[in-house]
Amino acid sequence: MHRRTILSTPALALGLALIAPLAAHAQTALDDVMARKSINIAIPTDFPPYGFVGTDLKPQGLDIDMANYIGTKLGVKVELVPVTSANRIAYLQTKKADLVISTLGKNAEREKVIDFTAAYSPFFQAVFAPKGVAVKTPADLAGKSVGVTRGAIEDMELTKVAPASADIKRFEDNNATVSAFVSGQVQTLATGASVAGNMMARNPQLDAEYKFVLKDSPNFIGVAKGEDKLRLKVNEIIAAAKTAGDLDKLAKKWLGRPAGDLPN
Repeated sequence: MHRRTILSTPALALGLALIAPLAAHAQTALDDVMARKSINIAIPTDFPPYGFVGTDLKPQGLDIDMANYIGTKLGVKVELVPVTSANRIAYLQTKKADLVISTLGKNAEREKVIDFTAAYSPFFQAVFAPKGVAVKTPADLAGKSVGVTRGAIEDMELTKVAPASADIKRFEDNNATVSAFVSGQVQTLATGASVAGNMMARNPQLDAEYKFVLKDSPNFIGVAKGEDKLRLKVNEIIAAAKTAGDLDKLAKKWLGRPAGDLPN
């Protein structure tokens, strides 16, 4: 049975007195960043096109561009902190990073331990094909072959919308699916933005492009719990970037499509 504890006035006052210093302390991140004139931003280095190591051995990608964009708008130096999917939230909690810009999706479990800004970029499953292949909608897949990884999100979403005459060829992993597309075994490819971005970067001769989205799962910037001043400041930067078209430019550069209407 759920029980709600009712505190007496003295107990409530004591509780608020104990909480107040914590709330005040929780608002220091932005001030700290501005005081030291640098911001530590956690980024991926193994997840193209969002973050990867270039031929010059320096991190690059959409998330790195966004990190540098925020640093420029704040007027501070950006210190890039490479992280993995497993440790990126811990880096926020232990103050090794002020922000996490690392293809971070928002869900109820994560919201219990960190806060999120507005979305800054799309993360999506979509259909890709060479520019010469006329595909704009699911209906255009009629009579065409589509490569997809068996059981993946894009497989489930493609199955919902593909016309009966589409020739869906399922492969056991992303490498096999991409190889089938690169070798010409299938005309079109249904996959995630990161897989497609990496494939297009490695195979420019294919002249492949984004055709239409199957499912959108936008990325958000992670902020330590309670750091509202920093979160709201970053939200201001994101909102201005959206209005100026800068988010669309970043997404177009790295993902081949505009950012579109991202959630706040």
